[in-house]
Amino acid sequence: MIAQRIRDWFENRLPVSDTHTLTQRNIYIVPTKAGLAFAFTLVLMLVASINYQLNLGYLLTFLLAGSALVSMHLTHGTLRGLTLRVKAPAPVFLGQPAEVELVLSNAGAARHGIGVGVRRARPHFAWCDVPAFGSATARITFAPRQRGLARVPTLMAETRFPLGLFRAWTILRPAATVLIYPQLEQPSAPLPPARAVPGVARATRATDGGEFDGVRSYRRGDAMRRLVWKKAAKTGELVSRDTSESTSRELWLDFDDTGLRDSEACLSRLAAWTLMAAHAGMAFGLRMPGIELPPGEGDAQRRAALEALALW
Repeated sequence: MIAQRIRDWFENRLPVSDTHTLTQRNIYIVPTKAGLAFAFTLVLMLVASINYQLNLGYLLTFLLAGSALVSMHLTHGTLRGLTLRVKAPAPVFLGQPAEVELVLSNAGAARHGIGVGVRRARPHFAWCDVPAFGSATARITFAPRQRGLARVPTLMAETRFPLGLFRAWTILRPAATVLIYPQLEQPSAPLPPARAVPGVARATRATDGGEFDGVRSYRRGDAMRRLVWKKAAKTGELVSRDTSESTSRELWLDFDDTGLRDSEACLSRLAAWTLMAAHAGMAFGLRMPGIELPPGEGDAQRRAALEALALW
């Protein structure tokens, strides 16, 4: 408990940044368990050489000790000079892993055996090599605990190259954030019925061939399934079908229509409805306490609705 508080205190003193250049000031190195066992073995060999006056024993002992010192220098140098850059992860739904990309840039010789990951989840480290005067990308996943705008957790990069006698590491506190959407309801309830818009007449009808006789110019955000591809192939002009449903009826995803008491359950159902409506290419609006998103369609409307649900 005390050790954890000390680690948290130390972590909170670190600067918050998405770019981290490694120098002597922010790289830490200690012997590993194998390194301590190796040092104990060297002590035994030195005592035996002194006791039995073995010149070859002295030679072997100091040769191995010199190799360990060179190994310590190489382990520290594997991280020194690297630049770590964090890319903000894409939004995810609660319950799904979020993926962070960490770019390691190298301005010197090749680096090997570098592991990166969330600081408190060392078994899930991702390991990579960074080529000389190049860069490598490591993908790190973590599980968000709640919806909303969350900070990327503290990351760590470490290496034990080349002999595993020493462990060098650095700690990075990213400033990047990730948007966590509400957890999707599984299985989801069916969509509520669309409501008729007063004073709007039916604008089109379907022909015998299944095509719509009403079209209009393409508007940004129109669903791809409503584009008239045959006309686009002939004329090069993008037009969309002007369906009777889109001109006479509106779908509203209303917080009060979920029929649930728990607010988080309501958000989960609304998130599932949002995906269902967007997948079907329907125009929809969103109503919540204090928020009203006008009806729209396409990816922009889907992202706006999910963002409103995440930040509510």
